[in-house]
Amino acid sequence: MTNYTKLPAVLLLADGTVFHGKAAGKIGTTTGEICFNTGMTGYQEIFTDPSYFGQIMVTTNAHIGNYGINKEETESEKIQIAGLVCKNYNIAYSRKQADESIQDYFQEQNITCISDIDTRQLVRHIRDKGAMNAIISSEILDIEELKKKLSEVPSMDGLELSSQVSTNETYTFGNENAPYRVAVLDLGVKKNILRNFSDRDVYAKVYPAKTSFEEMEKDFQPNGYFISNGPGDPSAMPYAIDTVKKVLEADKPMFGICLGHQLLALANGIPTKKMFNGHRGLNHPVKNIIKDHCEVTSQNHGFGVVQDAVRASDKVEVTHVNLNDQSIEGIRVKDKKAFSVQYHPESSPGPHDSRYLFDDFVDLMKDK
Repeated sequence: MTNYTKLPAVLLLADGTVFHGKAAGKIGTTTGEICFNTGMTGYQEIFTDPSYFGQIMVTTNAHIGNYGINKEETESEKIQIAGLVCKNYNIAYSRKQADESIQDYFQEQNITCISDIDTRQLVRHIRDKGAMNAIISSEILDIEELKKKLSEVPSMDGLELSSQVSTNETYTFGNENAPYRVAVLDLGVKKNILRNFSDRDVYAKVYPAKTSFEEMEKDFQPNGYFISNGPGDPSAMPYAIDTVKKVLEADKPMFGICLGHQLLALANGIPTKKMFNGHRGLNHPVKNIIKDHCEVTSQNHGFGVVQDAVRASDKVEVTHVNLNDQSIEGIRVKDKKAFSVQYHPESSPGPHDSRYLFDDFVDLMKDK
């Protein structure tokens, strides 16, 4: 086990608020937009979710690292968060299936973290003040120097990040003899989404973020298209919006999750917005107003579609609504086989209430 010494560390928020804690992970300095996730479990899946690229994650659960790291349970090939803020950082772990400690994991991947923070106070502050940039350092403790470094960090608003986390080369997932073929536009896709397709006898081919519709169509002749989750501002992605428009023009079955949901809205003339605070956790109640039932959902997004614009649109209709704040959680395009949801039905981690959406997509391909 790697040696771990609790050296002092500092967390500085863009509004000047300072928290003092202890160093964890790699000794160093890191920046990003600070956000929090309310999940009680699944920290490893959260760390490796590409949608969190460029963000400093605050975990509200008091104990992080207590069941170790199992390398089979990642949602991408590496840690995607820019840094971690937690209360109790547990080096010793209890699970026999674990491969290593959280400290070894973060040190191997050069991720700087801070522990021994009052995360309840921090989360209340973020909830009141809204999303903002932050800096963690265990090598620089001078606040004025940290303020200077933090002032140079760009806002998430207007930032295009998906091309930085997307695959560089196409690859396939599942049984090549499966009856259905789906082209996946990888904007930060999670492994469990691909597993859900494979479980339903769907063969997926995953393409880099800036692949055109024409290239995917010619190369794979898919039965349907999937537009993935991912990080950054959807309005800063004209290349992806154009691809979604082309899929709609070709009248191909299409399913979008999270960022894919926002891109489907933008492709239909509906604007998106940066939220005061995003939705990140495993227990968000959503009502399916088409089927008239409620589902508990896993969520991770800092942008959303503009509610009034969705309701005023003659191109799409609302399918799902968040019961906490009435934000739009799902839409479908009128007279097209295209739909999307803002939340994560692959639910890794999270509840399985929404897995039926993958079945709905397969049904659209059956009818094609």
